[in-house]
Amino acid sequence: MRLLDVRVGALALVLGCGPALAASPEKGKDAYMKNGCFQCHGTIGQGSSITSAGKVLTDTALPYETFAAFVRTTNRAMPPYSEKILSNDELADIYAYLKSVPKPVDYKTIPLLKD
Repeated sequence: MRLLDVRVGALALVLGCGPALAASPEKGKDAYMKNGCFQCHGTIGQGSSITSAGKVLTDTALPYETFAAFVRTTNRAMPPYSEKILSNDELADIYAYLKSVPKPVDYKTIPLLKD
């Protein structure tokens, strides 16, 4: 585990971020688009080669608490999103939306691409 992951995880415990229990993927998609997440991370969290800082968000191994702590406190290319901008419910919904996006098909299973 990287040092940043440990620090963000510890911060999540301090901030008291609880799990996203009643989160809605449908509301999450709306919040994701409304708050401009798609501009760097793509419309389904697939990331972007144009915005090199636009990391892939789908299929994340981050637990909700770590994800939430990063969104609230990041000082990197992504600006932090305080509760004034993005409510805890919206953040939980966004996480649920990203977790609901199906994994992409392995290109090796596409018949046209096998040869």
